Amino acid sequence: MKAAGDMDKQRFYLTRRERNLKLVNLALLLITVFAILPIAATILISFKEQADITRKPPVIFPCDTPDAAFDITACRWAVEGYQRVLAPKPSETALLGFELTGNLIRTYIPNTILYASLTAVFVTMLASLSGFAFSRYDFRGHNALLTAIYAVTGVPLLTNLLALYQMTVSMRKSFLFYDDRLFLVFVYIGFFLPISVWITKGFFDTIPRELEESAMIEGCSPLGALLRVTMPMALPGLISVFLLTFVNVWNEFIVAYLLINKNEFKPAMFGLYDFLSQNIVNLQVLAAACVIIAAPIVVLFLFTRGTFFKAMVDGSIKG
Repeated sequence: MKAAGDMDKQRFYLTRRERNLKLVNLALLLITVFAILPIAATILISFKEQADITRKPPVIFPCDTPDAAFDITACRWAVEGYQRVLAPKPSETALLGFELTGNLIRTYIPNTILYASLTAVFVTMLASLSGFAFSRYDFRGHNALLTAIYAVTGVPLLTNLLALYQMTVSMRKSFLFYDDRLFLVFVYIGFFLPISVWITKGFFDTIPRELEESAMIEGCSPLGALLRVTMPMALPGLISVFLLTFVNVWNEFIVAYLLINKNEFKPAMFGLYDFLSQNIVNLQVLAAACVIIAAPIVVLFLFTRGTFFKAMVDGSIKG
């Protein structure tokens, strides 16, 4: 009887566990659907004609006919939005026989790639060295400095915009060789570096110090042990810091909008804002611009998702 009771109790726990697992999976599925809906709607709108976007009642797929609500052979997909954003024109010197003349492709996205890449590289380098120092050395003011860095991360960048704007106006007038782009990169580095220091410190904390000590016993200098042993093991974490910084700079708008004076130096989000002011009615153009801006980040995460998720899991183990 006791054995039967234990089996019934175990079966009850297994049943409750399976039920909880199903509820969690259902919740995750609903969250995923709600997250994907805006993305799917944007992609669908980008391939619709203006008449299908503004028609009432609206339709999800432009595949209806007078005789059928849905006919796949009658779908009216269009690329007008992408043509207006990319602005392809014939060119005899181009490799494919045409070149893309749209400002989003020729000016704004290259600017964003420049700002995001420079910021991510310098933030990753500085954060890796700072995180290693905080992880391995116990110096005077260690905890106070870490707390101060953590406190800085809680200060929104928007609260500093007025001071930053006054600084850039003053330096633009005072220095002959002042460059808005360089100042913008320094602002991004200063804002994203503190949280990156904490992230990299967490990754270095998961790496045993004995490995570095063994390398130094074998003849490595402290710097050699760092570069040959610790850094390769912390590489997934450094890549995650690079990606997070790159994406944050890529999606940033208001700081670049205020600090950059010339339109030819402004980033992709300004290009989207520019399209918004010119195409309030033409939603397919706005949707196409959104898809083009988001596509590089999606591709980047598709190729690095394994390393990114591994770094997130490894970094959370210590905490």
